[in-house]
Amino acid sequence: MADARVHGGADEGWGAVADAFARNFAEHGDVGAACAVYVDGAVVVDLWGGLADREAGREWLDDTLTLTFSTTKGVTAVVCNRLIEQGRLDPEAPVKRYWPEFAANGKEAVTVAHVLAHRAGLPYVEGTFTLDEVMAVAPVVEALAAQSPVWEPGTAHGYHARTYGWLTGEIVRRVTGESLGSWFRSELGAPLGLDYHIGLPEALEPRVARLYPPEVDPEVQSLVDAFMADPSTMMGRVMSGPSGLFRYDDMWNTRALHATEMPSSNGIGDARSLARLYAACVGEVPTPTGAFRALADDTVARATVLRSEGTDEVLGMPLAFGLGFAGPATLAPGVGSRAFGHSGAGGSMAFADPDAGVGFGYVMNQMRLDAAIDPRAASLAAAVYSALG
Repeated sequence: MADARVHGGADEGWGAVADAFARNFAEHGDVGAACAVYVDGAVVVDLWGGLADREAGREWLDDTLTLTFSTTKGVTAVVCNRLIEQGRLDPEAPVKRYWPEFAANGKEAVTVAHVLAHRAGLPYVEGTFTLDEVMAVAPVVEALAAQSPVWEPGTAHGYHARTYGWLTGEIVRRVTGESLGSWFRSELGAPLGLDYHIGLPEALEPRVARLYPPEVDPEVQSLVDAFMADPSTMMGRVMSGPSGLFRYDDMWNTRALHATEMPSSNGIGDARSLARLYAACVGEVPTPTGAFRALADDTVARATVLRSEGTDEVLGMPLAFGLGFAGPATLAPGVGSRAFGHSGAGGSMAFADPDAGVGFGYVMNQMRLDAAIDPRAASLAAAVYSALG
Protein backbone atom coordinates (compact mmCIF):
# COMPACT_ATOMS: atom_id res chain seq x y z
CA MET A 1 0.00 0.00 0.00
CA ALA A 2 2.55 2.57 -1.18
CA ASP A 3 0.07 5.10 -2.60
CA ALA A 4 0.40 8.34 -0.63
CA ARG A 5 -3.28 9.09 -1.12
CA VAL A 6 -4.36 6.05 0.92
CA HIS A 7 -4.70 6.09 4.71
CA GLY A 8 -5.89 3.64 7.33
CA GLY A 9 -4.82 0.04 7.26
CA ALA A 10 -5.52 -3.63 6.68
CA ASP A 11 -4.77 -6.54 8.99
CA GLU A 12 -2.19 -9.15 8.05
CA GLY A 13 -3.52 -11.25 5.20
CA TRP A 14 -5.77 -8.47 3.92
CA GLY A 15 -3.20 -6.54 1.87
CA ALA A 16 -4.93 -7.52 -1.38
CA VAL A 17 -7.84 -5.27 -0.45
CA ALA A 18 -5.51 -2.35 0.27
CA ASP A 19 -3.77 -2.94 -3.08
CA ALA A 20 -7.08 -3.01 -4.94
CA PHE A 21 -8.16 0.18 -3.16
CA ALA A 22 -4.96 1.96 -4.24
CA ARG A 23 -5.40 0.72 -7.83
CA ASN A 24 -8.84 2.31 -7.95
CA PHE A 25 -7.14 5.71 -7.73
CA ALA A 26 -4.40 4.83 -10.21
CA GLU A 27 -6.48 2.94 -12.78
CA HIS A 28 -10.20 3.50 -12.27
CA GLY A 29 -10.56 7.22 -11.66
CA ASP A 30 -11.36 7.43 -7.96
CA VAL A 31 -11.10 10.98 -6.58
CA GLY A 32 -11.96 10.21 -2.95
CA ALA A 33 -13.13 6.94 -1.45
CA ALA A 34 -13.26 4.63 1.55
CA CYS A 35 -13.51 0.88 2.03
CA ALA A 36 -14.07 -1.20 5.16
CA VAL A 37 -14.41 -4.90 5.86
CA TYR A 38 -15.58 -6.67 9.00
CA VAL A 39 -15.15 -10.40 9.63
CA ASP A 40 -16.91 -12.10 12.53
CA GLY A 41 -17.72 -8.74 14.12
CA ALA A 42 -14.18 -7.32 13.97
CA VAL A 43 -12.82 -4.76 11.52
CA VAL A 44 -9.99 -6.15 9.35
CA VAL A 45 -9.84 -3.39 6.70
CA ASP A 46 -10.42 0.34 7.21
CA LEU A 47 -9.13 2.50 4.34
CA TRP A 48 -9.77 6.00 3.09
CA GLY A 49 -8.01 8.40 0.80
CA GLY A 50 -7.99 10.91 -2.01
CA LEU A 51 -9.90 14.17 -2.07
CA ALA A 52 -13.29 15.02 -0.65
CA ASP A 53 -13.30 18.20 -2.76
CA ARG A 54 -10.92 18.32 -5.69
CA GLU A 55 -11.28 22.03 -6.43
CA ALA A 56 -10.81 23.05 -2.80
CA GLY A 57 -8.01 20.54 -2.25
CA ARG A 58 -9.90 19.14 0.75
CA GLU A 59 -8.58 15.72 1.72
CA TRP A 60 -10.78 12.72 2.39
CA LEU A 61 -10.43 12.16 6.13
CA ASP A 62 -11.33 9.25 8.37
CA ASP A 63 -14.64 10.97 9.19
CA THR A 64 -15.58 12.14 5.68
CA LEU A 65 -19.16 11.32 4.68
CA THR A 66 -20.52 10.84 1.19
CA LEU A 67 -23.78 10.24 -0.65
CA THR A 68 -24.42 6.56 -1.39
CA PHE A 69 -27.47 6.67 -3.71
CA SER A 70 -29.21 3.26 -3.87
CA THR A 71 -26.84 1.64 -1.43
CA THR A 72 -29.33 3.39 0.89
CA LYS A 73 -31.94 0.82 -0.16
CA GLY A 74 -30.02 -1.92 1.62
CA VAL A 75 -29.99 0.12 4.83
CA THR A 76 -33.73 0.66 4.44
CA ALA A 77 -34.13 -3.10 3.97
CA VAL A 78 -32.35 -3.69 7.29
CA VAL A 79 -34.83 -1.32 8.96
CA CYS A 80 -37.85 -3.08 7.45
CA ASN A 81 -36.58 -6.56 8.22
CA ARG A 82 -35.81 -5.59 11.82
CA LEU A 83 -39.44 -4.49 12.17
CA ILE A 84 -40.49 -7.81 10.65
CA GLU A 85 -38.30 -9.62 13.19
CA GLN A 86 -39.93 -7.63 16.01
CA GLY A 87 -43.37 -8.72 14.82
CA ARG A 88 -44.42 -5.16 14.06
CA LEU A 89 -44.49 -5.59 10.28
CA ASP A 90 -45.79 -8.59 8.32
CA PRO A 91 -44.25 -8.91 4.84
CA GLU A 92 -47.26 -10.88 3.57
CA ALA A 93 -49.80 -8.38 4.86
CA PRO A 94 -51.39 -5.86 2.53
CA VAL A 95 -49.91 -2.39 2.81
CA LYS A 96 -53.40 -1.08 3.59
CA ARG A 97 -53.21 -2.74 7.02
CA TYR A 98 -50.66 -0.10 8.01
CA TRP A 99 -51.55 2.65 5.56
CA PRO A 100 -55.31 2.53 4.83
CA GLU A 101 -55.28 5.31 2.21
CA PHE A 102 -52.94 3.23 0.07
CA ALA A 103 -55.75 0.83 -0.93
CA ALA A 104 -57.13 3.22 -3.58
CA ASN A 105 -57.31 2.45 -7.31
CA GLY A 106 -56.49 -1.23 -7.49
CA LYS A 107 -53.82 -1.46 -4.80
CA GLU A 108 -55.87 -3.32 -2.17
CA ALA A 109 -53.82 -6.49 -2.57
CA VAL A 110 -50.35 -4.90 -2.70
CA THR A 111 -48.30 -6.46 0.09
CA VAL A 112 -45.31 -5.20 2.03
CA ALA A 113 -43.26 -7.89 0.27
CA HIS A 114 -44.36 -6.55 -3.12
CA VAL A 115 -42.99 -3.14 -2.13
CA LEU A 116 -39.70 -4.53 -0.83
CA ALA A 117 -39.17 -6.75 -3.90
CA HIS A 118 -40.04 -4.03 -6.46
CA ARG A 119 -43.28 -5.78 -7.44
CA ALA A 120 -45.82 -3.16 -6.35
CA GLY A 121 -46.31 -1.67 -9.83
CA LEU A 122 -45.49 1.86 -8.65
CA PRO A 123 -42.06 2.53 -10.18
CA TYR A 124 -42.77 6.23 -10.75
CA VAL A 125 -44.95 8.97 -9.28
CA GLU A 126 -47.70 10.43 -11.39
CA GLY A 127 -48.44 14.14 -11.22
CA THR A 128 -46.60 17.43 -11.44
CA PHE A 129 -44.38 18.50 -8.56
CA THR A 130 -41.89 21.18 -7.70
CA LEU A 131 -38.60 20.11 -6.17
CA ASP A 132 -39.67 21.68 -2.88
CA GLU A 133 -42.81 19.53 -2.89
CA VAL A 134 -40.74 16.40 -3.50
CA MET A 135 -38.37 17.31 -0.68
CA ALA A 136 -41.36 17.81 1.63
CA VAL A 137 -42.20 14.10 1.07
CA ALA A 138 -45.91 14.26 2.00
CA PRO A 139 -47.13 15.39 -1.47
CA VAL A 140 -45.31 12.46 -3.10
CA VAL A 141 -46.58 9.94 -0.55
CA GLU A 142 -50.14 11.16 -1.03
CA ALA A 143 -49.82 10.86 -4.81
CA LEU A 144 -48.53 7.29 -4.53
CA ALA A 145 -51.45 6.37 -2.29
CA ALA A 146 -53.91 7.72 -4.84
CA GLN A 147 -52.49 6.43 -8.12
CA SER A 148 -53.14 3.17 -9.94
CA PRO A 149 -50.40 0.58 -10.40
CA VAL A 150 -48.57 0.48 -13.73
CA TRP A 151 -48.81 -3.33 -13.82
CA GLU A 152 -50.85 -5.79 -11.80
CA PRO A 153 -49.05 -5.94 -8.46
CA GLY A 154 -47.15 -9.14 -7.90
CA THR A 155 -47.10 -10.20 -11.55
CA ALA A 156 -43.82 -8.53 -12.54
CA HIS A 157 -40.90 -6.68 -11.05
CA GLY A 158 -39.45 -3.33 -12.06
CA TYR A 159 -36.90 -1.22 -10.24
CA HIS A 160 -38.65 1.34 -8.02
CA ALA A 161 -35.61 3.62 -8.11
CA ARG A 162 -36.98 6.38 -5.89
CA THR A 163 -40.51 5.26 -5.01
CA TYR A 164 -39.08 2.33 -3.04
CA GLY A 165 -37.91 4.85 -0.45
CA TRP A 166 -41.11 6.84 -0.19
CA LEU A 167 -43.24 3.69 0.01
CA THR A 168 -41.11 1.99 2.65
CA GLY A 169 -40.67 5.28 4.47
CA GLU A 170 -44.40 5.78 4.84
CA ILE A 171 -44.96 2.17 5.94
CA VAL A 172 -42.29 2.57 8.61
CA ARG A 173 -43.77 5.89 9.73
CA ARG A 174 -47.22 4.33 10.09
CA VAL A 175 -45.81 1.39 12.08
CA THR A 176 -43.41 3.27 14.37
CA GLY A 177 -44.73 6.81 14.51
CA GLU A 178 -41.29 8.03 13.39
CA SER A 179 -39.71 8.75 10.06
CA LEU A 180 -37.56 5.93 8.71
CA GLY A 181 -34.39 7.98 9.13
CA SER A 182 -35.23 8.81 12.74
CA TRP A 183 -36.08 5.21 13.63
CA PHE A 184 -32.90 4.00 11.95
CA ARG A 185 -30.83 6.41 14.04
CA SER A 186 -32.33 5.38 17.37
CA GLU A 187 -32.72 1.64 16.72
CA LEU A 188 -29.58 0.87 14.73
CA GLY A 189 -27.37 3.91 14.20
CA ALA A 190 -26.91 4.88 17.85
CA PRO A 191 -26.45 1.38 19.32
CA LEU A 192 -23.90 0.45 16.66
CA GLY A 193 -22.18 3.85 16.64
CA LEU A 194 -22.86 4.33 12.93
CA ASP A 195 -22.02 7.54 11.10
CA TYR A 196 -24.72 7.04 8.47
CA HIS A 197 -27.76 9.22 8.00
CA ILE A 198 -31.01 9.23 6.02
CA GLY A 199 -31.82 12.89 6.43
CA LEU A 200 -28.48 14.53 7.25
CA PRO A 201 -28.29 16.83 10.29
CA GLU A 202 -27.13 20.29 9.22
CA ALA A 203 -24.22 20.22 11.66
CA LEU A 204 -22.64 17.37 9.67
CA GLU A 205 -22.84 19.12 6.29
CA PRO A 206 -19.20 20.37 6.33
CA ARG A 207 -17.96 16.76 6.49
CA VAL A 208 -19.75 15.68 3.28
CA ALA A 209 -17.60 15.03 0.22
CA ARG A 210 -18.41 16.77 -3.02
CA LEU A 211 -20.06 14.38 -5.47
CA TYR A 212 -18.67 14.32 -9.01
CA PRO A 213 -21.10 13.28 -11.76
CA PRO A 214 -20.00 10.56 -14.18
CA GLU A 215 -17.69 11.73 -16.91
CA VAL A 216 -19.48 10.88 -20.14
CA ASP A 217 -18.84 12.00 -23.71
CA PRO A 218 -21.06 15.08 -24.31
CA GLU A 219 -22.80 13.48 -27.31
CA VAL A 220 -23.52 10.34 -25.32
CA GLN A 221 -24.69 12.45 -22.38
CA SER A 222 -27.13 14.34 -24.58
CA LEU A 223 -28.63 11.05 -25.74
CA VAL A 224 -28.86 9.81 -22.15
CA ASP A 225 -30.53 13.05 -21.06
CA ALA A 226 -33.04 12.86 -23.91
CA PHE A 227 -33.90 9.25 -23.09
CA MET A 228 -34.16 9.91 -19.37
CA ALA A 229 -36.53 12.80 -19.97
CA ASP A 230 -38.71 10.92 -22.47
CA PRO A 231 -42.07 10.29 -20.77
CA SER A 232 -42.86 7.59 -23.31
CA THR A 233 -40.27 5.28 -21.77
CA MET A 234 -40.66 3.56 -18.42
CA MET A 235 -36.99 4.08 -17.64
CA GLY A 236 -37.22 7.77 -18.44
CA ARG A 237 -40.14 8.32 -16.10
CA VAL A 238 -38.57 6.28 -13.33
CA MET A 239 -35.00 7.55 -13.42
CA SER A 240 -35.74 11.25 -13.95
CA GLY A 241 -38.92 11.49 -11.89
CA PRO A 242 -40.90 12.81 -10.26
CA SER A 243 -41.71 15.45 -12.90
CA GLY A 244 -38.35 15.05 -14.66
CA LEU A 245 -36.65 16.87 -11.78
CA PHE A 246 -33.78 14.47 -11.15
CA ARG A 247 -30.40 14.06 -12.83
CA TYR A 248 -27.11 12.67 -11.60
CA ASP A 249 -25.51 16.10 -11.45
CA ASP A 250 -24.63 18.88 -9.04
CA MET A 251 -28.15 18.98 -7.57
CA TRP A 252 -27.05 16.15 -5.25
CA ASN A 253 -24.51 18.49 -3.63
CA THR A 254 -27.25 20.74 -2.24
CA ARG A 255 -28.35 21.00 1.37
CA ALA A 256 -31.98 20.35 0.35
CA LEU A 257 -31.15 16.94 -1.16
CA HIS A 258 -29.09 16.02 1.90
CA ALA A 259 -31.66 17.18 4.47
CA THR A 260 -34.76 15.43 3.17
CA GLU A 261 -35.41 11.75 3.72
CA MET A 262 -35.23 9.65 0.55
CA PRO A 263 -34.76 6.12 1.93
CA SER A 264 -34.11 4.93 -1.61
CA SER A 265 -31.35 7.29 -2.59
CA ASN A 266 -29.86 9.86 -0.22
CA GLY A 267 -28.23 7.98 2.62
CA ILE A 268 -25.00 9.76 3.57
CA GLY A 269 -22.26 8.08 5.55
CA ASP A 270 -18.97 6.22 5.46
CA ALA A 271 -17.81 2.76 4.41
CA ARG A 272 -17.02 1.84 8.00
CA SER A 273 -20.64 2.28 9.06
CA LEU A 274 -22.02 0.28 6.14
CA ALA A 275 -19.61 -2.59 6.77
CA ARG A 276 -20.41 -2.53 10.48
CA LEU A 277 -24.18 -2.54 9.88
CA TYR A 278 -23.95 -5.51 7.53
CA ALA A 279 -21.59 -7.31 9.91
CA ALA A 280 -24.30 -6.92 12.57
CA CYS A 281 -26.78 -8.57 10.21
CA VAL A 282 -24.76 -11.81 10.14
CA GLY A 283 -23.20 -11.88 13.60
CA GLU A 284 -22.68 -10.00 16.82
CA VAL A 285 -20.70 -6.76 16.79
CA PRO A 286 -19.14 -5.49 20.03
CA THR A 287 -20.31 -2.10 21.33
CA PRO A 288 -19.60 -0.20 24.59
CA THR A 289 -22.85 -1.57 26.02
CA GLY A 290 -22.42 -5.17 24.85
CA ALA A 291 -22.69 -7.27 21.71
CA PHE A 292 -25.30 -6.09 19.20
CA ARG A 293 -27.07 -8.05 16.48
CA ALA A 294 -29.18 -6.18 13.90
CA LEU A 295 -30.93 -9.21 12.35
CA ALA A 296 -31.21 -12.80 13.51
CA ASP A 297 -30.22 -15.72 11.31
CA ASP A 298 -33.80 -16.73 10.54
CA THR A 299 -34.66 -13.13 9.65
CA VAL A 300 -31.78 -13.03 7.19
CA ALA A 301 -32.80 -16.38 5.73
CA ARG A 302 -36.35 -15.13 5.12
CA ALA A 303 -35.21 -11.75 3.82
CA THR A 304 -32.83 -13.22 1.25
CA VAL A 305 -35.21 -15.68 -0.41
CA LEU A 306 -35.46 -14.23 -3.90
CA ARG A 307 -38.93 -12.94 -4.74
CA SER A 308 -38.00 -11.18 -7.97
CA GLU A 309 -35.77 -12.71 -10.62
CA GLY A 310 -35.31 -12.23 -14.33
CA THR A 311 -35.65 -9.25 -16.64
CA ASP A 312 -36.60 -6.05 -14.83
CA GLU A 313 -39.52 -4.13 -16.39
CA VAL A 314 -37.83 -0.76 -15.85
CA LEU A 315 -34.16 -1.35 -16.59
CA GLY A 316 -34.57 -4.20 -19.09
CA MET A 317 -31.82 -6.27 -17.49
CA PRO A 318 -31.79 -9.22 -15.08
CA LEU A 319 -32.12 -8.26 -11.42
CA ALA A 320 -32.84 -10.32 -8.31
CA PHE A 321 -34.34 -9.14 -5.01
CA GLY A 322 -35.55 -10.60 -1.75
CA LEU A 323 -37.20 -8.49 0.93
CA GLY A 324 -35.37 -5.33 -0.11
CA PHE A 325 -31.92 -6.88 -0.49
CA ALA A 326 -30.30 -7.55 -3.86
CA GLY A 327 -29.22 -11.13 -4.47
CA PRO A 328 -25.60 -12.11 -5.15
CA ALA A 329 -25.92 -11.99 -8.95
CA THR A 330 -27.02 -8.35 -8.68
CA LEU A 331 -24.05 -7.39 -6.49
CA ALA A 332 -20.65 -8.34 -7.93
CA PRO A 333 -19.09 -11.37 -9.62
CA GLY A 334 -17.73 -13.98 -7.24
CA VAL A 335 -19.51 -12.95 -4.04
CA GLY A 336 -20.79 -15.77 -1.86
CA SER A 337 -23.92 -17.66 -2.85
CA ARG A 338 -25.83 -16.24 0.13
CA ALA A 339 -24.43 -12.70 0.00
CA PHE A 340 -26.98 -9.89 0.19
CA GLY A 341 -26.84 -6.10 0.12
CA HIS A 342 -27.19 -3.28 -2.39
CA SER A 343 -25.14 -1.12 -4.71
CA GLY A 344 -25.68 2.51 -5.61
CA ALA A 345 -25.59 4.62 -8.76
CA GLY A 346 -22.08 5.67 -9.59
CA GLY A 347 -20.26 2.90 -7.76
CA SER A 348 -20.89 2.49 -4.02
CA MET A 349 -21.72 -0.97 -2.67
CA ALA A 350 -22.30 -2.70 0.66
CA PHE A 351 -23.12 -6.30 1.47
CA ALA A 352 -22.95 -9.13 3.98
CA ASP A 353 -21.99 -12.75 3.50
CA PRO A 354 -23.43 -14.93 6.27
CA ASP A 355 -21.24 -17.90 5.35
CA ALA A 356 -18.03 -15.89 5.61
CA GLY A 357 -19.18 -13.62 8.45
CA VAL A 358 -18.33 -10.62 6.26
CA GLY A 359 -19.66 -7.07 6.28
CA PHE A 360 -18.35 -4.93 3.39
CA GLY A 361 -18.67 -1.25 2.48
CA TYR A 362 -17.23 0.87 -0.33
CA VAL A 363 -18.13 4.53 -0.94
CA MET A 364 -16.71 7.18 -3.26
CA ASN A 365 -17.41 10.63 -4.68
CA GLN A 366 -16.53 10.12 -8.37
CA MET A 367 -19.48 8.50 -10.09
CA ARG A 368 -19.02 6.16 -13.05
CA LEU A 369 -21.48 4.83 -15.62
CA ASP A 370 -20.42 1.34 -16.66
CA ALA A 371 -22.25 -1.05 -18.93
CA ALA A 372 -21.54 -3.84 -16.45
CA ILE A 373 -20.47 -3.92 -12.79
CA ASP A 374 -18.36 -0.98 -11.60
CA PRO A 375 -14.75 -2.24 -11.65
CA ARG A 376 -13.88 -0.48 -8.38
CA ALA A 377 -16.39 -2.24 -6.13
CA ALA A 378 -15.97 -5.48 -8.07
CA SER A 379 -12.19 -5.51 -7.64
CA LEU A 380 -12.50 -4.80 -3.92
CA ALA A 381 -15.05 -7.58 -3.46
CA ALA A 382 -12.80 -9.97 -5.38
CA ALA A 383 -9.89 -9.03 -3.12
CA VAL A 384 -12.03 -9.74 -0.04
CA TYR A 385 -12.75 -13.27 -1.23
CA SER A 386 -9.13 -13.75 -2.19
CA ALA A 387 -8.11 -12.84 1.36
CA LEU A 388 -10.72 -15.19 2.78
CA GLY A 389 -9.16 -18.01 0.76
